[in-house]
Amino acid sequence: MVDGGWFVGHEDTVGMEVEFDLVDPLGRPRLINDLVLARLGRADMQEELGQFNVELNLAPRRLQGSVLHDWERELADVLDRCGARIEGLGARLVAVGMLPTVSAEQLTLERISANPRYALLCKRLRAARHRPFLVRILDGVEPVEFTTDAPAPDAAATSLQLHLRVPPDSFADYYNAAQMIAGAQVAVAANSPYLLTRQAWQETRIMLLEQLLDSRRPRDVRVGAPARVRLGDGWVNGPVELFDELVRLFPPLFPTLDAEDPDAALQAGCVPSLRELRLHNGTVWRWNRPVYDVQAGCPQLRIENRVLPSGPTAADMVANAAFYYGLIRAIVDSDDVPSSRIPFAVAERDLHRAARDGLAARLCWRGIDYPADRLTDEVLLSTAAAGLDAWGVDTDDRDRYLGIIETRVRSGRTGAVWQTQTVRYLEEHGMGRIAALGEMTRRYVEHSHTGTPVHTWPVP
Repeated sequence: MVDGGWFVGHEDTVGMEVEFDLVDPLGRPRLINDLVLARLGRADMQEELGQFNVELNLAPRRLQGSVLHDWERELADVLDRCGARIEGLGARLVAVGMLPTVSAEQLTLERISANPRYALLCKRLRAARHRPFLVRILDGVEPVEFTTDAPAPDAAATSLQLHLRVPPDSFADYYNAAQMIAGAQVAVAANSPYLLTRQAWQETRIMLLEQLLDSRRPRDVRVGAPARVRLGDGWVNGPVELFDELVRLFPPLFPTLDAEDPDAALQAGCVPSLRELRLHNGTVWRWNRPVYDVQAGCPQLRIENRVLPSGPTAADMVANAAFYYGLIRAIVDSDDVPSSRIPFAVAERDLHRAARDGLAARLCWRGIDYPADRLTDEVLLSTAAAGLDAWGVDTDDRDRYLGIIETRVRSGRTGAVWQTQTVRYLEEHGMGRIAALGEMTRRYVEHSHTGTPVHTWPVP
């Protein structure tokens, strides 16, 4: 299809998926996503893995003009309208990378959503491993180590997923750019410091998912077989090699066969759905995932950026999106593409540095290591601004959302920093850890519903 020119009529379109948690008035998980979705009746919302998770899918739109402002307005409207409708259920929506109040008892097979796909996925992952799942994060502020019989703790993590439609001839350039800036994205947006009451990394979600969804057996690990959650293995030359690797390296988890013969469809001049490939692709969680899709009878290729945590507010999430879309466009338009001179292992290293240390991480840019805050302030923000100009984004919106990133970085207050500072204050004033996490989460929910960016939130 790529060689035959099937991907025609390209438009620069973007999409956004936001995962939310449901909490009660005290900030504790509310395991009623079936009741909430029935009450809301929205076709653009669905359940996620845990019974306290839901996901919102915003419709694709052109990456130009007022797209950023429109996104913030739509997200804020969803939070306001949905919040009002589910108050009677004792539930509130909150966007946070990892819910600080979730307990081990709420992260079991018995607490996953009713969708049979999730139960089957957990069963097949366990069968592939032939042993319990192990999570071990020992180099954070506080060590975290536990085993579980199922990957249900994945429900603790919620994400912001950004889509970008790209033509085949520039797919590799955009994909490599997204891989290269993953660390910078995580450093400025970290919002997941707590896992099962322990303070681990600034963006603990990254390591949790990489370990929890690892289906490899010990012998696979020893011979260097790739994990299902990872940044990748190297810079790419085009989209086909990514899908080829997907099929060659990862056994399918879902025993699903489709009646469609894609070769026959192609020969008949019809766009094949490739449903089996798309379903399989959903069980390999690259931090930047290649996506094949068919919309209105037309095939398309997208990059799904998955490194960002959810939250804290609509304004913060749109600012994170502006930073991402602007950076990758500027890198692709540059005559000096940094990935041509930097080993891929550096990008993977920087992702984990940023997840562990946030704005204090040292990240590589054009062969030199910088503190993430300085790199962002002195280099990346102006680069992202040029990229947003190239897309044709309104200049006022460009300045507003990149200004949020700038002030967040200069103040040093990401969502993760606000959470840990607040818990530290509460503990210093006599609260135990569990009580402090509950009170911090309650305040987080209240502040997030004001819509003001996290760097403006008061710290006691």
